Amino acid sequence: MAYLDDNFLLNTSTAQKLFHEVAAHQPIIDYHCHLSPRDLAENRHYHNLTEIWLEGDHYKWRAMRANGEPEKYCTGDEDPREKFQAFARTVPYTMRNPLYNWTHLELKRYFGIHKILNADTAQEVWDEANQKLRQKNMTTWGILERFRVKVIGTTDDPCDDLHYHKRLKDSDCPAKVVPSFRPDKAMQLHDPKAWNLWMDNLGKAAGNDCATLEQMLEALDQRHGAFHQMGGRASDHGLESLPTKIAETGEAERIFEAVRSGRHVNAHEQEAFNGFLLCFIGELNKKRKWAMQYHLGALRNVNKGLFDKLGPDVGVDSISDKQQIEGLATILGELSRRQQLPKTILYNLNPAQNYAFATMATNFAEGGVPGKMQFGSGWWFLDQLEGMNWQLNALSNLGLLRRFVGMLTDSRSLMSYCRHEYFRRLLCKLLGDDVQAGLLPDAPELRSLVQEVCFQNARHYFGFDV
Repeated sequence: MAYLDDNFLLNTSTAQKLFHEVAAHQPIIDYHCHLSPRDLAENRHYHNLTEIWLEGDHYKWRAMRANGEPEKYCTGDEDPREKFQAFARTVPYTMRNPLYNWTHLELKRYFGIHKILNADTAQEVWDEANQKLRQKNMTTWGILERFRVKVIGTTDDPCDDLHYHKRLKDSDCPAKVVPSFRPDKAMQLHDPKAWNLWMDNLGKAAGNDCATLEQMLEALDQRHGAFHQMGGRASDHGLESLPTKIAETGEAERIFEAVRSGRHVNAHEQEAFNGFLLCFIGELNKKRKWAMQYHLGALRNVNKGLFDKLGPDVGVDSISDKQQIEGLATILGELSRRQQLPKTILYNLNPAQNYAFATMATNFAEGGVPGKMQFGSGWWFLDQLEGMNWQLNALSNLGLLRRFVGMLTDSRSLMSYCRHEYFRRLLCKLLGDDVQAGLLPDAPELRSLVQEVCFQNARHYFGFDV
């Protein structure tokens, strides 16, 4: 079998039919990513392959560091051509890492380049790709149209003024670009100075000074409403784990006042306040019929030397071994008790806890809302063949695969849309293997399943009018 041919991963006739006749024709809803709203609004035209491919991509930076490349080629201001050469030197050493397949699939789909990238072919690839990038249809919007991207959910702080989303809403961008409400900084009470600075910014964005807990909650509600006006339909929370304690209102007021005055509070108080806040945001989501996304299990910024030098989001994070289930039961259980539990997607970064996550999601299913509680797609370190396979199997064994809202890129790179193809091929392979093994019939329902998981379920779940 040729490398990355038309039937890549599709080792049965059923898989081939499902992919080529159904999955390949579905549009993309990328409901959670980290693309720049500014780049999207300005219809950015990239000058070279390094700009569009390496800029901000910590997957590639991790591999380059592991291959001994100096940091100047990852996050430094080295010449773009030299940065690309360093990545090209690294690629042959990424065999069996998902980067190897992603790299060559992206070169093929975006630029029609079939060469294997290495140090010797780097100049040819660089020249050919840059020539393609100069074409008028290789702008941000042109790429979105080419990959039939219908919706993009960016990740945004409640303090953001959503200026670029407003521009996009009134533009001819082929994709609907909506903000996602990510209030993680509201829960960083361990650093009163940074927390108070953020609280001041929240107050400015909402038009009050956030001097009291009540004012802060009003400000969050106001910003949540502003996001809704811009098409936002989901909150997102990136936490190592959920709190196992929930403060009553009086305790939350006392904690708020202490930190707002610059004082430190203990770990128990921080956790209780955060539990209170997450329940409040859950209620906002319920009120506006949003979904709530919990990305759990990342131990962030482990390399303190690099973090101190470069800041967050540079590829020095790990999978946490912290147990998640008690926190999930605490927050979801309390929201359920209040009858305020919104649609929720649970993303797990530690595969050892996949089955626990899948059972937790199903605990809170309810009549009238099909697929309300989702065990989300394998993310970050798990958005590769093995990790996605684990997630799909856990979901299938303990939930309803056909109600799954499917894949998302969770990426900072415009060249990550091939990951939807990657996921779709794996899904079709999984179903085809089951048909061949006699575990599933070769029935028309399989085609419906593929269509729904690849596009329709996400459209209905988030209420996107596309």
